[in-house]
Amino acid sequence: MPSQTLPARSLPARSTERARALRALAVGPLLVLPNAWDAGSAAVIAAAGAPAVATTSGGVSWSAGRADGHGLDRTAMAEEVRRIVAAVDVPVTADIEGGYGAAPQDVAETVRAVIEAGAVGVNLEDSTAPGGPLFTVEEQSARLRAARAAAVAAGLPELLVNARTDVHLFGVGAAADRPAEVLRRAGAYAAAGADSLFVPGLLDLAALAELTAASPLPVNAMAVPGGPTVAELAAAGVRRISLGTALAQAAYAAAHRATAELLGPGTLDTLAGGLDFGTLNALVGGR
Repeated sequence: MPSQTLPARSLPARSTERARALRALAVGPLLVLPNAWDAGSAAVIAAAGAPAVATTSGGVSWSAGRADGHGLDRTAMAEEVRRIVAAVDVPVTADIEGGYGAAPQDVAETVRAVIEAGAVGVNLEDSTAPGGPLFTVEEQSARLRAARAAAVAAGLPELLVNARTDVHLFGVGAAADRPAEVLRRAGAYAAAGADSLFVPGLLDLAALAELTAASPLPVNAMAVPGGPTVAELAAAGVRRISLGTALAQAAYAAAHRATAELLGPGTLDTLAGGLDFGTLNALVGGR
Protein backbone atom coordinates (compact mmCIF):
# COMPACT_ATOMS: atom_id res chain seq x y z
CA MET A 1 0.00 0.00 0.00
CA PRO A 2 1.46 3.40 -0.93
CA SER A 3 2.37 5.67 1.96
CA GLN A 4 0.03 8.52 2.74
CA THR A 5 0.69 11.86 4.32
CA LEU A 6 -1.37 12.21 7.47
CA PRO A 7 -3.13 15.54 8.02
CA ALA A 8 -1.90 17.71 10.84
CA ARG A 9 -3.87 17.27 14.04
CA SER A 10 -5.99 20.04 15.43
CA LEU A 11 -4.64 21.42 18.70
CA PRO A 12 -6.16 23.97 21.06
CA ALA A 13 -5.38 27.53 19.97
CA ARG A 14 -3.71 27.95 23.37
CA SER A 15 -0.91 25.59 22.34
CA THR A 16 -0.08 27.59 19.23
CA GLU A 17 -0.22 30.85 21.17
CA ARG A 18 2.09 29.54 23.87
CA ALA A 19 4.49 28.05 21.34
CA ARG A 20 4.74 31.40 19.58
CA ALA A 21 5.22 33.14 22.91
CA LEU A 22 8.06 30.76 23.80
CA ARG A 23 9.69 31.36 20.42
CA ALA A 24 9.44 35.12 20.93
CA LEU A 25 11.16 34.75 24.30
CA ALA A 26 13.84 32.54 22.75
CA VAL A 27 14.84 35.14 20.17
CA GLY A 28 15.16 37.83 22.82
CA PRO A 29 18.45 38.75 24.43
CA LEU A 30 18.10 36.19 27.24
CA LEU A 31 15.59 33.58 28.38
CA VAL A 32 15.90 32.37 31.97
CA LEU A 33 13.98 29.15 32.59
CA PRO A 34 13.62 27.91 36.17
CA ASN A 35 12.86 24.19 36.22
CA ALA A 36 9.69 22.81 37.84
CA TRP A 37 9.15 19.26 39.05
CA ASP A 38 5.42 19.26 39.77
CA ALA A 39 2.34 21.44 39.41
CA GLY A 40 2.93 23.25 42.69
CA SER A 41 6.51 24.19 41.91
CA ALA A 42 5.45 25.33 38.43
CA ALA A 43 2.77 27.58 39.91
CA VAL A 44 5.27 29.09 42.34
CA ILE A 45 7.84 29.66 39.60
CA ALA A 46 5.30 31.37 37.36
CA ALA A 47 4.04 33.51 40.24
CA ALA A 48 7.61 34.66 40.89
CA GLY A 49 7.63 36.18 37.40
CA ALA A 50 9.07 33.49 35.14
CA PRO A 51 7.78 34.09 31.59
CA ALA A 52 8.04 30.36 30.85
CA VAL A 53 8.63 27.15 32.77
CA ALA A 54 10.90 24.23 31.96
CA THR A 55 10.51 20.81 33.52
CA THR A 56 13.41 18.85 34.97
CA SER A 57 13.40 15.13 34.30
CA GLY A 58 15.26 14.46 37.53
CA GLY A 59 12.86 16.44 39.67
CA VAL A 60 9.78 15.04 37.94
CA SER A 61 11.09 11.50 38.41
CA TRP A 62 11.96 12.06 42.07
CA SER A 63 8.51 13.48 42.80
CA ALA A 64 7.06 10.22 41.45
CA GLY A 65 9.45 8.07 43.47
CA ARG A 66 11.68 7.14 40.55
CA ALA A 67 15.31 7.79 39.63
CA ASP A 68 16.34 10.13 36.83
CA GLY A 69 17.49 8.59 33.57
CA HIS A 70 14.22 7.21 32.15
CA GLY A 71 13.06 6.17 35.61
CA LEU A 72 9.59 7.13 34.45
CA ASP A 73 8.16 5.78 31.24
CA ARG A 74 6.81 7.97 28.47
CA THR A 75 3.20 7.82 29.63
CA ALA A 76 3.95 8.70 33.25
CA MET A 77 6.26 11.55 32.22
CA ALA A 78 3.69 13.02 29.86
CA GLU A 79 1.03 12.90 32.57
CA GLU A 80 3.29 14.87 34.92
CA VAL A 81 3.85 17.40 32.13
CA ARG A 82 0.09 17.67 31.69
CA ARG A 83 -0.35 18.58 35.36
CA ILE A 84 2.39 21.20 35.15
CA VAL A 85 0.91 22.75 32.01
CA ALA A 86 -2.51 22.93 33.66
CA ALA A 87 -1.06 24.76 36.68
CA VAL A 88 0.30 27.79 34.80
CA ASP A 89 -0.63 30.34 32.16
CA VAL A 90 2.88 30.52 30.65
CA PRO A 91 4.57 28.30 28.06
CA VAL A 92 6.01 25.00 29.29
CA THR A 93 8.94 23.19 27.70
CA ALA A 94 9.38 19.54 28.63
CA ASP A 95 12.58 17.65 29.38
CA ILE A 96 12.07 14.41 27.44
CA GLU A 97 15.53 13.04 28.33
CA GLY A 98 16.71 10.76 25.52
CA GLY A 99 13.26 10.45 23.98
CA TYR A 100 12.24 7.27 25.86
CA GLY A 101 13.73 5.02 23.23
CA ALA A 102 16.70 5.04 20.89
CA ALA A 103 14.91 4.96 17.55
CA PRO A 104 13.60 8.05 15.73
CA GLN A 105 10.08 6.67 15.99
CA ASP A 106 10.45 6.50 19.78
CA VAL A 107 11.35 10.18 19.84
CA ALA A 108 8.42 10.98 17.57
CA GLU A 109 6.00 9.18 19.87
CA THR A 110 7.36 11.04 22.88
CA VAL A 111 7.06 14.40 21.15
CA ARG A 112 3.46 13.63 20.26
CA ALA A 113 2.74 12.68 23.87
CA VAL A 114 4.08 15.90 25.38
CA ILE A 115 2.42 18.07 22.74
CA GLU A 116 -0.88 16.40 23.59
CA ALA A 117 -0.08 17.16 27.24
CA GLY A 118 0.27 20.85 26.35
CA ALA A 119 4.03 21.34 26.19
CA VAL A 120 5.29 23.72 23.50
CA GLY A 121 9.01 22.94 23.69
CA VAL A 122 11.26 19.96 24.36
CA ASN A 123 14.82 19.15 25.40
CA LEU A 124 16.26 16.10 23.67
CA GLU A 125 19.58 14.61 24.85
CA ASP A 126 22.21 12.98 22.63
CA SER A 127 23.47 10.56 25.30
CA THR A 128 22.31 6.96 25.06
CA ALA A 129 22.29 6.64 28.87
CA PRO A 130 23.38 8.69 31.90
CA GLY A 131 27.15 8.96 31.61
CA GLY A 132 27.18 8.15 27.90
CA PRO A 133 28.09 7.07 25.34
CA LEU A 134 26.52 9.50 22.91
CA PHE A 135 24.50 8.77 19.83
CA THR A 136 26.52 9.39 16.69
CA VAL A 137 25.92 12.70 14.98
CA GLU A 138 24.01 10.91 12.24
CA GLU A 139 21.84 9.00 14.72
CA GLN A 140 20.99 12.07 16.76
CA SER A 141 20.27 14.09 13.65
CA ALA A 142 17.76 11.48 12.56
CA ARG A 143 16.16 11.63 16.00
CA LEU A 144 15.91 15.42 15.83
CA ARG A 145 14.36 15.25 12.36
CA ALA A 146 11.81 12.82 13.77
CA ALA A 147 11.01 15.24 16.57
CA ARG A 148 10.44 18.08 14.15
CA ALA A 149 8.33 15.94 11.81
CA ALA A 150 6.23 14.72 14.73
CA ALA A 151 5.58 18.29 15.82
CA VAL A 152 4.42 19.25 12.34
CA ALA A 153 2.18 16.17 12.12
CA ALA A 154 0.75 16.95 15.56
CA GLY A 155 -0.24 20.43 14.41
CA LEU A 156 2.47 22.32 16.29
CA PRO A 157 5.26 23.16 13.83
CA GLU A 158 6.24 26.00 16.19
CA LEU A 159 7.46 23.50 18.82
CA LEU A 160 10.79 24.75 20.19
CA VAL A 161 13.40 21.98 20.05
CA ASN A 162 16.37 22.43 22.36
CA ALA A 163 19.07 19.94 21.37
CA ARG A 164 21.16 18.92 24.37
CA THR A 165 24.67 17.63 23.83
CA ASP A 166 26.43 15.90 26.71
CA VAL A 167 29.97 16.17 25.35
CA HIS A 168 31.09 18.35 28.26
CA LEU A 169 28.73 17.01 30.93
CA PHE A 170 30.04 13.46 30.58
CA GLY A 171 33.57 14.36 29.48
CA VAL A 172 33.31 12.62 26.14
CA GLY A 173 36.63 12.38 24.29
CA ALA A 174 39.82 14.29 24.96
CA ALA A 175 39.28 17.67 26.59
CA ALA A 176 41.10 19.44 23.74
CA ASP A 177 38.72 17.89 21.19
CA ARG A 178 35.46 18.72 22.91
CA PRO A 179 34.94 22.28 21.59
CA ALA A 180 35.24 21.10 17.99
CA GLU A 181 32.94 18.14 18.65
CA VAL A 182 30.29 20.41 20.15
CA LEU A 183 30.46 22.69 17.11
CA ARG A 184 30.25 19.70 14.76
CA ARG A 185 27.12 18.56 16.53
CA ALA A 186 25.70 22.09 16.61
CA GLY A 187 25.92 22.32 12.83
CA ALA A 188 24.32 18.94 12.28
CA TYR A 189 21.60 19.53 14.84
CA ALA A 190 20.74 22.89 13.30
CA ALA A 191 20.41 21.24 9.91
CA ALA A 192 18.16 18.59 11.46
CA GLY A 193 15.70 21.19 12.76
CA ALA A 194 16.88 22.07 16.25
CA ASP A 195 16.24 25.62 17.46
CA SER A 196 18.90 25.88 20.15
CA LEU A 197 21.86 24.03 21.63
CA PHE A 198 22.03 23.03 25.31
CA VAL A 199 25.54 22.36 26.62
CA PRO A 200 25.31 21.37 30.29
CA GLY A 201 28.62 20.99 32.07
CA LEU A 202 30.27 23.91 30.28
CA LEU A 203 30.56 26.99 32.48
CA ASP A 204 34.03 28.28 31.60
CA LEU A 205 33.17 31.77 30.42
CA ALA A 206 35.96 32.03 27.86
CA ALA A 207 35.02 28.68 26.34
CA LEU A 208 31.37 29.65 26.31
CA ALA A 209 32.19 32.92 24.54
CA GLU A 210 34.06 31.00 21.84
CA LEU A 211 31.18 28.57 21.44
CA THR A 212 28.45 31.20 21.28
CA ALA A 213 30.44 33.16 18.68
CA ALA A 214 30.81 30.12 16.41
CA SER A 215 27.61 28.13 16.99
CA PRO A 216 24.87 28.27 14.34
CA LEU A 217 22.38 27.82 17.18
CA PRO A 218 21.77 30.01 20.25
CA VAL A 219 23.38 28.39 23.28
CA ASN A 220 21.70 27.27 26.50
CA ALA A 221 23.83 26.87 29.65
CA MET A 222 22.93 25.25 32.94
CA ALA A 223 23.67 27.56 35.86
CA VAL A 224 24.83 26.05 39.15
CA PRO A 225 25.29 27.38 42.68
CA GLY A 226 28.71 29.00 42.96
CA GLY A 227 29.09 29.19 39.18
CA PRO A 228 28.87 32.18 36.84
CA THR A 229 25.99 34.56 37.41
CA VAL A 230 23.18 35.19 34.96
CA ALA A 231 24.85 38.45 33.94
CA GLU A 232 28.21 36.73 33.36
CA LEU A 233 26.66 33.98 31.28
CA ALA A 234 24.75 36.54 29.22
CA ALA A 235 27.95 38.53 28.65
CA ALA A 236 29.55 35.34 27.29
CA GLY A 237 26.79 35.16 24.68
CA VAL A 238 24.53 32.59 26.31
CA ARG A 239 20.93 33.14 25.22
CA ARG A 240 19.09 30.69 27.46
CA ILE A 241 19.78 29.69 31.07
CA SER A 242 18.20 26.85 33.00
CA LEU A 243 18.84 25.21 36.36
CA GLY A 244 18.32 21.48 35.83
CA THR A 245 17.51 19.79 39.13
CA ALA A 246 18.90 22.59 41.32
CA LEU A 247 15.55 23.99 42.51
CA ALA A 248 14.21 20.54 43.29
CA GLN A 249 17.39 19.67 45.15
CA ALA A 250 17.08 22.84 47.22
CA ALA A 251 13.45 22.05 48.09
CA TYR A 252 14.29 18.51 49.17
CA ALA A 253 17.29 19.78 51.12
CA ALA A 254 14.99 22.17 52.99
CA ALA A 255 12.71 19.26 53.91
CA HIS A 256 15.71 17.23 55.09
CA ARG A 257 17.11 20.07 57.20
CA ALA A 258 13.76 20.86 58.80
CA THR A 259 13.12 17.22 59.66
CA ALA A 260 16.60 16.82 61.16
CA GLU A 261 16.05 19.94 63.26
CA LEU A 262 12.63 18.75 64.43
CA LEU A 263 13.93 15.29 65.37
CA GLY A 264 17.11 16.70 66.89
CA PRO A 265 16.85 19.86 69.01
CA GLY A 266 13.10 19.98 68.43
CA THR A 267 13.11 23.54 67.11
CA LEU A 268 11.54 24.84 63.90
CA ASP A 269 13.88 27.66 62.90
CA THR A 270 14.56 26.05 59.51
CA LEU A 271 10.92 26.49 58.56
CA ALA A 272 11.00 30.26 58.95
CA GLY A 273 10.41 32.16 55.73
CA GLY A 274 8.23 29.55 54.07
CA LEU A 275 5.51 30.59 51.66
CA ASP A 276 2.28 31.58 53.37
CA PHE A 277 -0.25 28.72 53.38
CA GLY A 278 -3.01 30.80 51.87
CA THR A 279 -0.76 32.14 49.13
CA LEU A 280 0.46 28.70 48.12
CA ASN A 281 -3.01 27.20 48.35
CA ALA A 282 -4.37 29.91 46.07
CA LEU A 283 -1.58 29.49 43.54
CA VAL A 284 -2.21 25.79 43.16
CA GLY A 285 -5.95 25.54 43.75
CA GLY A 286 -7.27 28.82 42.46
CA ARG A 287 -7.32 27.93 38.75
